[in-house]
Amino acid sequence: MKLFNTGAMHRVNNDARLTAANDLVQRTLAQHGLATPTEHGEASERPAMQSISDLLSKLGAAVSQPASSTPDIPVGARFLSDTFSCPAGSRSFRTYIPSSATESARGVVAMLHGCTQTPEDFAAGTGMNRLAEEHRFIVVYPAQSRRNNTQSCWNWFSRGDQRRGAGEPAILAGMVQQVCATHGIAKDRTFVAGLSAGAAMAVILGETYPDVFAAVGVHSGLAYGSAKDVASAFAAMAGPTGAPLPKKSQIPTIVFHGTSDATVHPSNGEAVVRQVQDIGPGQTLETVEQGSHGGRSYSVLRATTADGEPTLEHWTVSGLGHAWSGGRAEGSYTDSKGPDASAEMVRFFFQRKEA
Repeated sequence: MKLFNTGAMHRVNNDARLTAANDLVQRTLAQHGLATPTEHGEASERPAMQSISDLLSKLGAAVSQPASSTPDIPVGARFLSDTFSCPAGSRSFRTYIPSSATESARGVVAMLHGCTQTPEDFAAGTGMNRLAEEHRFIVVYPAQSRRNNTQSCWNWFSRGDQRRGAGEPAILAGMVQQVCATHGIAKDRTFVAGLSAGAAMAVILGETYPDVFAAVGVHSGLAYGSAKDVASAFAAMAGPTGAPLPKKSQIPTIVFHGTSDATVHPSNGEAVVRQVQDIGPGQTLETVEQGSHGGRSYSVLRATTADGEPTLEHWTVSGLGHAWSGGRAEGSYTDSKGPDASAEMVRFFFQRKEA
């Protein structure tokens, strides 16, 4: 029998996680010229717990500035501004009602922006309003306030924002339910997608409110329960080091992740996929497709039930960094190369059979 000092192992594991978190922060800051170089040209070493909050504020000032202007609105369409309030709190949001859906809409897609982004920026970069015109659905763009997160990130790493009936999940689900009620949209036509922190929150919404959302889109995001605070969030972004919280809700999910993502490691996309597979139906049919589009090669895993209902798609895009695949230069964190993530998510959402 071998005896182990579990206390020492726990400390070593924690140290490794914090080191990985600090390394990620330093690499990201170095990309923006904010890290202090050493005589060897590397970023200077700082204690992770001491520096994370300071580095977050510096990083927020360094990233590309989000689009401040409202995207072009076709004649007959509306891009409304509103605020939703409930016992859990309040958030402002934009709602895009396409000219093609002035009388009736086909569904609702909620789009959760990433850190430092705004609804207007996210709408411009993803081109989702154009697809809404084409496919006759409404788009809801919730806005995170700097009062609730200094970098406008959704608080996916907070345990208080990972459960039903509280925090941001309650606010966002209530907001979308209000829009759906106003326009007569059923649950099976209601979807949510996001980028980075927004993608991580989309995963949380799919888990905590499967009675509100029928499918989830995850671009450069993380698995449910990957972190419990800021330090563990950075560690998770560098690559999952432990088991996330177990999922209980079966919800169809489409995942996009770039192989060159240096902000949220691609293994996080794989972790999202594993969670879906672990909780999914007992038997599925899986296929793998290889291809190229817009100058980037990709691999896509598709899983369906025996009767053909899609349960999972996992798009791995070669050379894509931390950016929306097939996005538009008008918005931040976009890459015009590669498959159009917006179009593929809309296809995945609306190909589902109506109840």
